[in-house]
Amino acid sequence: MIGDIGAMFSKMIGTLAVILVVSAFIGGSDILSKFANSKNKWKYSAIAGLLGGVFGIYGNISGFDLNGAVISVRDIGPMLAGFTGGPLGGLIAGIIAGGHRLTMGGITAQACVVATCCIGLICGFVSTKRRKFVEKPYFALLLSMLMEAFHLGVVLIMVKPFDTALDIVKQIALPFIAVNALGFMMMITIITYTEKQRFIAAEKSRLQSELEVASVIQHSLLPRLTKDYPGCHDIDVGASMEAAKEVGGDFYDVFYVDSTHLAFVIGDVSGKGVPAALFMASSKITLQNCIRDIPKLSEAIETANNALCEGNDAEMFLTLWVGVFDLTSRELAFVSAGHNPPVLLRNGKAEFLKCKNGFVLGGMSGMKYRENAVQLEKGDTVYLYTDGVTEAEDKKHELFGDDRLLACFEGKSEFGPDEIIDTVKGSVETFINGNSRFDDMTMLCFKWKRDA
Repeated sequence: MIGDIGAMFSKMIGTLAVILVVSAFIGGSDILSKFANSKNKWKYSAIAGLLGGVFGIYGNISGFDLNGAVISVRDIGPMLAGFTGGPLGGLIAGIIAGGHRLTMGGITAQACVVATCCIGLICGFVSTKRRKFVEKPYFALLLSMLMEAFHLGVVLIMVKPFDTALDIVKQIALPFIAVNALGFMMMITIITYTEKQRFIAAEKSRLQSELEVASVIQHSLLPRLTKDYPGCHDIDVGASMEAAKEVGGDFYDVFYVDSTHLAFVIGDVSGKGVPAALFMASSKITLQNCIRDIPKLSEAIETANNALCEGNDAEMFLTLWVGVFDLTSRELAFVSAGHNPPVLLRNGKAEFLKCKNGFVLGGMSGMKYRENAVQLEKGDTVYLYTDGVTEAEDKKHELFGDDRLLACFEGKSEFGPDEIIDTVKGSVETFINGNSRFDDMTMLCFKWKRDA
């Protein structure tokens, strides 16, 4: 008796293991998922029923014969088909598995047909109405235990004589209920896990596509700097923006304030990704409007700051450097709001164009900003950048730093803005030596070419 139970356990568990491996393969592939969203739901139910029926047949073939009763994991097929394909799927699997069991004969054959078909239907209805509950392992275990108890109840009712049916049920009840219940629970766990992974992969793909579109839109907001831009042959302009992610918070801008004044702007928004990109777009438009509408640069920045503080529920902010160059007088008026100081390259010597920094924009309303000015000479180059340049790290976590940045300009007086930018980029890439960049890196450079 004990040996029979041990052999029964062993055979059922071996069969269950094979079914679990096959179901995991099917669940992880696109065999069923391509039909899941089909307009004809019956096709998905039919396929689920066929697969469940095949599992049931395999359970029959691998079953353990005990006094004319075939003890197997057959019911897992219809239960699984009911879970995935609803009542129709469960019924189809039950008919297939039950029909095959009937051909095998034996004292419990007819009872197994009835029980298997009913189990497929019941699991289908329960899963349709309470799928979220069935997806929970403990509920799946309880449901399958009830279904197997129901199966044994049908055997007791239909098999005659009753004493024989009772003797069979006493011998098989424990392994029959335990293995089938645990098997169904494990299969539900596998299915729900693969479904979640598939959903995550689909969402990741969708988000990646949206981020790529967002990146294109973000770059379209930046001015297209060509050799002829901005319409003045006495000044060369170059720029570069490389986001650490698909979209970032850095930005630059070059635009005419009026016919004789040209504005240069570079900013760095706190944070990364889509939120930073949205705040960047809003900031860029706000700054353009304020600088064009308000003659005094410091007052324009103060107004822009107040506007950005209003309704800033996300509590984002940005550092900013903005300069307005007078093409007639060659005076560059500028304001810095917590941003890195630009580099001024003059007569072969590079130094930081320092001034008293104001508070970041969007951080606090009512802030005051100091306006500074410098007179540009022929050949002067002004290089603007975000902290992604100086804070680039190598694999030892050492920063690129200010000294290495200034060294990039040695002997570069004859270089144009694009060449300057390429030089800095190359120096940074050589320094980090393949280490990942965790911050956006944006540069804007312009060179005055005309004599007074």
